[in-house]
Parts: sequence; C-alpha cells; structure tokens
Amino acid sequence: MGLKNEVGLKNQMGLKNNLPAWRGLAPALARRLLQAAMVALLVGTLCFFMTRLLPGDIAYRIAAGRYGYDMVTAAAAEAVRIELGLDRPWFAALADWWGRLLQLDLGMSQVTGEPVLIEIARQLGPTLRLSLLAMAMSLCVGPTLGVLAGLRPGGLIDRLTLALSVALRAMPPFLLGLILVLVFSVQLGALPAAGHDDHGSIMLPALTLALGMAAVSCRVARDAMVQVSASAYFAFALTKGLTPRQALLRHGVRNVAAPVTAYLGVQLVYLIEGVVLVETIFAWPGIGHALVHAIFGRDVPMIQGSALVLGLLFVLFNALVDTACAFIDPRRKP
Repeated sequence: MGLKNEVGLKNQMGLKNNLPAWRGLAPALARRLLQAAMVALLVGTLCFFMTRLLPGDIAYRIAAGRYGYDMVTAAAAEAVRIELGLDRPWFAALADWWGRLLQLDLGMSQVTGEPVLIEIARQLGPTLRLSLLAMAMSLCVGPTLGVLAGLRPGGLIDRLTLALSVALRAMPPFLLGLILVLVFSVQLGALPAAGHDDHGSIMLPALTLALGMAAVSCRVARDAMVQVSASAYFAFALTKGLTPRQALLRHGVRNVAAPVTAYLGVQLVYLIEGVVLVETIFAWPGIGHALVHAIFGRDVPMIQGSALVLGLLFVLFNALVDTACAFIDPRRKP
C-alpha cells in the first residue's frame, strides 16, 4: 500500500508539473492563430490597394494575360471589365474579398479562370522543396564554418569567413544567381541554368538562397562559439580531462545551436524575399514565380492569394523556430 501511494503521489506531482506547460501552450497557439489572421487580412488588403494603384488599365492587362498582347482590343478589355466587375467601387470589391476570405475562399484567377487555391496548391510543393533545401544547405555550411572560426578568433579561417560573409550578404540574390549560372552552367556545364525538368535544376536556386543565409548564420555561430570558449563551464570541462573535441560536442554544440536557431526567424525574411526573385530568375515553378506573373497580369486574386500564403508560411516557420529553440536551449527546462 505504501508503494502504491508513493507512486500515485509521484504521478500526481508529475501531472501538476506538466499542467503549466499545457496551460502555456493554449495561449501561444491562440497568439499564433491571431497573428496568422492579422497577416492574412493585412497582406490581402495591401495587395489589393497596391495592385489597383499601379499605372495602366487593369482590364487591358488582364485581357492581355488571357489572349496575348497582340490580340487585345478595346472591346476585349471592356468585356473583361464588365465580366469581372472592375468598374465597381474599390471598397465593394475589397469587402467581397474579405467575405470570401472568411469562408476560406480565395476566389478565381482573373487570367486563367481557375480557383486560386488550386493554382497555389500546385505551386506550393516546389516552393517548399526549394526553401527547405536552401535552409538545410545553409545550416550545413554556415554554422560549421562559424564554429571553426570561433575556435580560433582572429585566425585565418576567421578572417576568410568574415570577408566571404560580408561579400555574400552584400550581394543581391539575383546577382549571386547570375554568377552561379555563369560558373556552374556556362563554364562548367555541370548544372542546368533554369527550368525544373532535370533533377539537378533545383541546386542552383537553392544554392543562391543558401549562400546568403549561410553568410549570416556563420557569423552568428562564430560569435556564439567565442562566448562558449570563454565561458567557465567550457573551461571546467577541459579541466575535468575532456579533450577540446569532447568538450565541444558535449557542451559547445547545443549552446551554439540555440542562437543560430533563434536567428532563423530573422533569416526567414531573407528567404521569403529571395524566393520571389530566385524562382523568377531560374524559372522555378513556385509561388514566387507565379506572384511575379500575376503582378504583370494584374491578377488581383492571384496576387492576394500568393502573398497571403507567403505571409502564412512566414508565421508557420517562425512558430517552428520558436518551438525548436525551446527544445535546444539548454537553459530552458524540458
């Protein structure tokens, strides 16, 4: 009986200890959902007004997207205007989009006539593959070089990685992409310059995104490694008889991984921005590429839907980064 009571008491104590974690999860989830709703409303509204304020006749541009610029006439543009109700007041059109958004309906593409959700679902897979591969490549290169540089501050590796990081971060993604095309496609002939038919066609756009992110994560990891090397717990690990490699693996890697993972939330801005440019340069069939074509064609529902999905991806990735930080940071209790 005493053993059963002791086990029951421990279970109750464990349950009570777990309650705050579960109670803290619900508000965090509610905040993320509210953030996602605000992003959806704000991004869609801004895209609507910015598209309507662009110069030129929106009906003519939509008709050109449907039939081609050589086939567009004033009558065709007027027919598109009447069909889509482009002569309605702006607020009425925006209110109609808000109402459909509450029903999770992003509307129909004004150029292709297909539902926006179907087109985005077709483009989401390539964008996610490109983004995840770029992030994986950047995490393999950047933090590794940063740790090596931080082990010997001021050394050769530290100086080289600093110069390389500054150069890569200052270079626009489209310029870096063109340089990679000239090197790997034109000069070496190792990778396709654009498209998506070949399995290797994803490598150049992913590398373009990865190098820019690795430039920052390298310096973040380097600074974190310098702090870890100068810490008392790292010095105590060495005095216990651990080799520098053992001390790094047991006490350094996790402490370096925490700030690198936290900084991924900041790098997501670079990733979302870079996806639009890089997909256009390399003709990668993702959301960023579709967004650029929708802007040229003044396809307002497609612009709103694409920008909305990119914004929600930013919120989702940030939530995943925060969750990963909670598990990685050794200062936080599991």
